[in-house]
Amino acid sequence: MSHPVLPGAEAWSHVGGPAGVLVCHGFTGNPTSMRGVAEAMAAAGLSVEMPRLPGHGTHPDDMMACRWSDWVATVDAAYAALAARTERVAVVGLSMGASLCAWVTIHHPEVTGLVAVNGLFDPEMTAVFPLIDEQLAAGVESTESIGSDIAAPGAVESSYPVTPLRPLRSFIEGVAAMAPELASITCPVLVLTSPQDHVVPPVSSDVLAASVTGPVERVSLERSYHVATLDHDGPLVIERAVEFVLRVTAPAAAA
Repeated sequence: MSHPVLPGAEAWSHVGGPAGVLVCHGFTGNPTSMRGVAEAMAAAGLSVEMPRLPGHGTHPDDMMACRWSDWVATVDAAYAALAARTERVAVVGLSMGASLCAWVTIHHPEVTGLVAVNGLFDPEMTAVFPLIDEQLAAGVESTESIGSDIAAPGAVESSYPVTPLRPLRSFIEGVAAMAPELASITCPVLVLTSPQDHVVPPVSSDVLAASVTGPVERVSLERSYHVATLDHDGPLVIERAVEFVLRVTAPAAAA
């Protein structure tokens, strides 16, 4: 049985102009971490789709059976809904949301731009599999929370208090499988990275930047940890992301 959606964790959609943006949250988080980004995009005149990923924003039990294929299907459906009512679409994601947005960009080459905030792209993360498998073999299904990695005092992410291990393994498997396909991304890419990230090693941003074949812009989020959208650099993330999306979805850029 699924649990009720946490307050503020609902999916969000906005009908705006002919340019759209898909906004995606991260692993064990929910749309609250990206709501400020989504609302700023809407205020800039863009149409917006911000899905709530399966198993997220309710209770950790709801996430236990969820896998990479479930999350991919959800973002793909959200992209299709947005593309059906707009002329040009860019994608913006945080953490796993950035990984999923890269998947969308690979499978929909008409995407005009990708914004990745502290995304996971390094296939070397599969090195943690022996540890995960050891825990699972011992009957341990979840480990400590990865949420609220935020430098700003008092800022808290509405994320799960634990990290389900089987979904985590599936997430990393999905990223590793996608890694060779990153080279097919030819659109502009904006990579925002926190040098002090205690969840996703910053080298993952380097992997993305080195793998894509389109133009890359990079921003260092010096004052923030992993959940940069809720941290000191949140306004900077929003400013740079909105500017980038408006630029890459402008008719002249798409022509």
